[in-house]
Amino acid sequence: MNPTLKDLLATGADAAPAISAPGRSALSFGGLRSLIDTTLGQLNSLGIGRNDRVAIVLANGPEMATCFMACASGVASAPLNPAYRGDEFEFYLSDLNAKALIVEAGSSSPAIEVATKLGVRLLDLVVPEGAPAGQFSLVPRDGADGGGAGAATAHGGFAQLDDVSMVLHTSGTTSRPKIVPLSQRNLAASASNIRNTLQFSATDCGLNIMPLFHIHGLIAGVL
Repeated sequence: MNPTLKDLLATGADAAPAISAPGRSALSFGGLRSLIDTTLGQLNSLGIGRNDRVAIVLANGPEMATCFMACASGVASAPLNPAYRGDEFEFYLSDLNAKALIVEAGSSSPAIEVATKLGVRLLDLVVPEGAPAGQFSLVPRDGADGGGAGAATAHGGFAQLDDVSMVLHTSGTTSRPKIVPLSQRNLAASASNIRNTLQFSATDCGLNIMPLFHIHGLIAGVL
């Protein structure tokens, strides 16, 4: 049986640490699973579901890691380099036809102005004071709570094996960057292969120093 990200993330004991960061308490596997459930429920209530593209522009850190895991579990996550210029964000957000953009609350990223221009819904990622590493909530910039009639998506819940769960662009060194869609099956298989190669046990801790908009940082370092 082919696993999904939900299956892979179900293996950690509820109280075991899943994500940690210097100076903060760890987020447990139970807490991570609850965060993913809550995040997907909120996205679904806003009309964003499986295969819908959600761009993520966040700095490296535990919230970028958990936000990616939540999005990749039920929508088409599209992590973007936060160092892009405005014209670059305009190209990528337009090419993605993103339904939403997630940014850190208070961010001054040029992606925000571009998203507003393109009519892409803005979602602020808010980290509660004293929260464990990776814990966050999403607050729609337009004030909507997803509770309006007909707002919820008909394609909610966790991704199925052949749903698109991550969208990347080629480097564009020789031509215009092209979209590369990765299915839930692709992500889970890659993560499983890396897990089997590294042979981490429940008592091991991995230090990730890769940029989290990069596929190797996300697959090898996070999943």
